[in-house]
Amino acid sequence: MGRYAQLAYTDSVRQVQREQGSAAAAERALRGGADPEPLRDNEIAFIESRDGFYLASVGETGWPYVQFRGGPPGFAHVLDEHTIGLAEVRGNRQYITTGNIRADGRVALFLMDYPRRLRLKIFGRAETRALTDDPALTERLCSIRTDGRPERLLLIRVEGYNWNCHQHITPRYSEAELERALTPIRERLTLLEQENARLRAQLAATS
Repeated sequence: MGRYAQLAYTDSVRQVQREQGSAAAAERALRGGADPEPLRDNEIAFIESRDGFYLASVGETGWPYVQFRGGPPGFAHVLDEHTIGLAEVRGNRQYITTGNIRADGRVALFLMDYPRRLRLKIFGRAETRALTDDPALTERLCSIRTDGRPERLLLIRVEGYNWNCHQHITPRYSEAELERALTPIRERLTLLEQENARLRAQLAATS
C-alpha cells in the first residue's frame, strides 16, 4: 500500500489522522517505494471479473466527477501488471470524463464485489487513444466490451491500489448472481412439488 498511501495521505489527511489517533497505523502504510505498484494475480483476477466500476476524474474547475462504467465481466482488460484498458462506447455524449482526462489524467477507480463485500481502490493516470492508433490493441479491447458503438480506447496506468475494509459495504446481488444462487433452490422445489404430487396421488388412490 506504500504508493497508494503516499498519494492519498496528504498533509491535511495526516493532520486528521493525528487528531483521530490513527497516525501510527498510517505511518506503517506509508512505508514502501515511490514507484507505481504492480498488479498481482489477485488484483488482476478481481479486475477482470468485474461487470462495472466507478471512475472518478477532476475537471479544470476543481470539481470531481464520478461515472459508472459497466459491461460484461472482462470488459476491463489488464494489459500488463501496470495497465488497465477498455473500449469506450458511445453514451449520453456529455464527454465529461473524457474532457477531464484530457486536462488532467489523474483518476481514481472503485471496483466493488458487493456479495463478498470486497472493494479495490486504484489511483492511476488515464489517457484516451483513437481506435485507429493501434489496430491490434483495439481488437483486443473490443473482444470483450460494453454494447454500443466504440468511440475510443481508455488506458489507465496504475500508480497504487488498496484493498478496503469490508465494513459498511451492504451486500447486493446482480441478476446473474441471484440466478446462480436460486437455480438449485428452484430445482429442489420442483423435485419437492413432484414428490408431493406423487404422494397425493397415492393417498387418493388408497382412499
